Amino acid sequence: MLFSRTSQYAVQALIYLATQRRDRFVLTREIAENLRIPTDYLGKIMGTMSRAKLLRSLRGRKGGYVLDAGAEGTDMLQVLLLMEGRKYTEDCFLGFKACADETACPMHGEWKPIKEGIVACLREQSIGALAAGVKRGDYRLTDLPLRVSDLPAWPGRGRRKQ
Repeated sequence: MLFSRTSQYAVQALIYLATQRRDRFVLTREIAENLRIPTDYLGKIMGTMSRAKLLRSLRGRKGGYVLDAGAEGTDMLQVLLLMEGRKYTEDCFLGFKACADETACPMHGEWKPIKEGIVACLREQSIGALAAGVKRGDYRLTDLPLRVSDLPAWPGRGRRKQ
């Protein structure tokens, strides 16, 4: 993949929160269970996003996380730069320390337009727009099957075999 697992989890968690009510703080455990992400790992990611003001957190019994005001307008590139650092847009495809137009690696000419296209695409994708697609049912946030309670009823469902 193009993104680290940390970045993937960060984007998934942000989209999940963007699909929730704005007045409901969501526990890390709930997000982790629904997205099948390790809870402790997600907790660290949520802390990073909270310090960056993408999320608000509340401790206590009714605590958890909620998107901060304006976070829905955050584009994917901003999230990736937060989680990956500048290396995401600046690193050489082949791993050379210096790779620019003046000091090009063997892949620079072929990779540069691809990287520029990816960066442009990521700038165009906001968390809010991605969440709206999930809410409409255009996309799924996870590969998990629906809960059994969400499945349509069929004859004999819920009865024990005797």
